[in-house]
Amino acid sequence: MPRSRRGNAARKGARGARSSGKADSQASDDEVASEVLSHYSSASESTSIAEEVAGNEAVDEQAQQDEVEDKLKECIDNVMDKSAKTRQVALESLRLAFSSKTLFDFLLERRLTLTDSLEKCLKKGKGEEQSLAATVLTLLCLQMGSGPEGEEVFQSLKPLLINILTDSSASPVARQSCATALGMCCYIAAADVEELVPCLTCLEGVFGSSCAQDGSSAPSHRSPAVRVLHCNALQSWSLLLTICPGSQIKKILDSHLPKLPLMLSSDDVNLRIVAGETIALLFQLARDMEEEFFYEDTDLLCTKLKALATDSNKYRAKTDRRKQRSIFRDVLHFIENGECHEETIKFGLECMYVDSWARKRTYHAFKEALGSGVRHHLQNNELLREIFELGPPLVLDAAAIKASKISRFEKHLYNSAAFKARTKARSRVRDKRADVL
Repeated sequence: MPRSRRGNAARKGARGARSSGKADSQASDDEVASEVLSHYSSASESTSIAEEVAGNEAVDEQAQQDEVEDKLKECIDNVMDKSAKTRQVALESLRLAFSSKTLFDFLLERRLTLTDSLEKCLKKGKGEEQSLAATVLTLLCLQMGSGPEGEEVFQSLKPLLINILTDSSASPVARQSCATALGMCCYIAAADVEELVPCLTCLEGVFGSSCAQDGSSAPSHRSPAVRVLHCNALQSWSLLLTICPGSQIKKILDSHLPKLPLMLSSDDVNLRIVAGETIALLFQLARDMEEEFFYEDTDLLCTKLKALATDSNKYRAKTDRRKQRSIFRDVLHFIENGECHEETIKFGLECMYVDSWARKRTYHAFKEALGSGVRHHLQNNELLREIFELGPPLVLDAAAIKASKISRFEKHLYNSAAFKARTKARSRVRDKRADVL
């Protein structure tokens, strides 16, 4: 082939290659552009999906809130029903709702209606219904707080609580709940000392019969219901001591510190324990007022406490002996050395230290009233956060709450490592070669 024709063919081939390369590059550019467009479209689509999911979650949350409020409205209406069974079911539902949620805004405009309903239940109901009504009243005061709303609720029903509590012919179950309700509501909503003293006197009159009159031994109450009533009255009385002024505490020390040790001889383990804790509380309040407080019968008291802290009588249940020994060891240690056993309460991302007998009595009173809902209220209820000096409720987003929780797999790894370390430690102790001769 001539050289010129071969060169022309080569140039044609080169032009064809360049044109095909340009076409390929244009095709690749189009692919990149389409990929970018598809990426942004998918990103915008995912963003719109996320926004839609968030919107749906907000709608679902609002729908759930509306459903809960509708059920609560129905329960409040049912408290006035003619059927005693329906009223009891409604009261139990309100008890569960009030103890597990903070409902101030919802209850604010319905508190008068609910107070009237509870008053009728306390007046005309029988034992179980009266007991539930008193419990719901306690939780209603706790929801309303220490402001004028809570004070209004307490003032309207305080005379009725006192009447039932002091009526020996009333149902023991109703009297037990009224003793607790009187102490809790007075603690939350009493405006001044003039309202506090009558409640203290009323409660003293209930548990006073558990103190011996002759100074030898406490009377034996055969009825378990009476024992529980005296326990509840003494617990409420000791709760109110934590907010008494110094002048009132001095009077109580003179009148009750010689009497309370007589209750340590009671047949009921719970009454003995509550009496021991109340004695420790009185010693703390006395030392807060006077650092060098001296009680002339301290040696005799410590002898009784030591006997209870080391009690091994077989006629008492094993669990009762263990519980009693643990409590009275702490009581004895505090009276002798002035040191209180510290307890740490964790809730959400926070924790609280219970490091005094006054703080312990207050926390356990709210814990008994709220049950498993006490941690929710410690996080969100302004009244409890003010009482325990926790500051305003923390505002946490979902990401912070999720980050604070460990996964199930991490928890499994932690438990496995702890189990292995515990097994090794126990194996070394169980090995005969580790015995010390």
